[in-house]
Amino acid sequence: MDSAHWIHRWRSALAASLTIAMLVAPARLPAAAPDGTTLQQSRSRAIDFLRTTQADDGSWTTPTVPGITALATVALLRNGTTPDDPTVAKGLAFLEGLSQDDGGIYYRESRHRNYETAIAVMALQAANADGRYDERIRKAIGFLRGLQWDETEDIDPSDPAYGGAGYGKHQRPDLSNTQFFLEALKEAGVEADDPAMQKALIFVSRCQNLESEHNTTPFASKIDDGGFYYTPAAGGTSQAGTNPDGGLRSYASMTYAGLKSMIYAGLTKEDQRITAAREWIGRHYTLEENPGMGQQGLFYYYHTFAKTMSVLGEDALVDDKGTRHDWRAELTARLVSIQQENGSWINPTDRWYEGDPNLVTAYALLALAYCDPPESSR
Repeated sequence: MDSAHWIHRWRSALAASLTIAMLVAPARLPAAAPDGTTLQQSRSRAIDFLRTTQADDGSWTTPTVPGITALATVALLRNGTTPDDPTVAKGLAFLEGLSQDDGGIYYRESRHRNYETAIAVMALQAANADGRYDERIRKAIGFLRGLQWDETEDIDPSDPAYGGAGYGKHQRPDLSNTQFFLEALKEAGVEADDPAMQKALIFVSRCQNLESEHNTTPFASKIDDGGFYYTPAAGGTSQAGTNPDGGLRSYASMTYAGLKSMIYAGLTKEDQRITAAREWIGRHYTLEENPGMGQQGLFYYYHTFAKTMSVLGEDALVDDKGTRHDWRAELTARLVSIQQENGSWINPTDRWYEGDPNLVTAYALLALAYCDPPESSR
């Protein structure tokens, strides 16, 4: 048996033991459920803020970037505001007005058609208890399927772009857009074994710093820490930069996005890709920054973190030191501590629109939507 095989077996055994430790390690700190009153007060203040900043046409910030309006609308809906609430109804009507003949929901001159349509689907689905948006959602999902990079783009499964989604058909795919694409499909009831989901899994696997039969790209072995980066397509990109060997550095917001996406596509906790991602988040747990990116994309990170932990279905995260974190309580406390007097949030590190309080408040509200205390602690 050669040395490479022994190294592979040793790493596999270590990965399994670390995962077990994360799941069963004794708590060093007691878990404390988030205070329900504090949580609700924070939500109410944020909702009141968004009521004051909505334009007469139902949009937030600008009608030419409707992704912000879609995020604000879905954030309100997921925090207890009803579809018939005047603010929400105006937001939904604005999004409906962007419906295009091809089924997409986007600003006509936009280059972000996947992103805008995907989040609009999330908003419409959150308001669709009575089926009022069934047909519009069906058409939008058909449009999104058409944007996925696959055989229709004249590429085959060996291409690093295969299965991913970008801002639009004309641009290379990335993990951020792919997670929104998958989120929209999931919200619309698309099953994990659907071809679009499985094609996306091929792309997502190639965004992970993990060399395996699922990822044989040139980047897979250069860092190999189990985290995720932005895209392996078009020469590869990580917003966190590269290491001296040209490896694409992992960072937290994409690692949580990748982990969530893999679960949507049907992977279980026993899969080596899930195991490696869970180890990464155990080594890098913090709410003070977006690990790997500092303060950049911080609120995008909060939202993706909270959603992913909810999808995992776990009340606590055990880090690599064995410390048990009640992530709901800790995230609630963090967001409450940095909420502005007017109920909004803002990121002083203004990248990716996070200097816009409407967008950032929507992200924070979406994060808080997953912070209700678990049933066992109520």
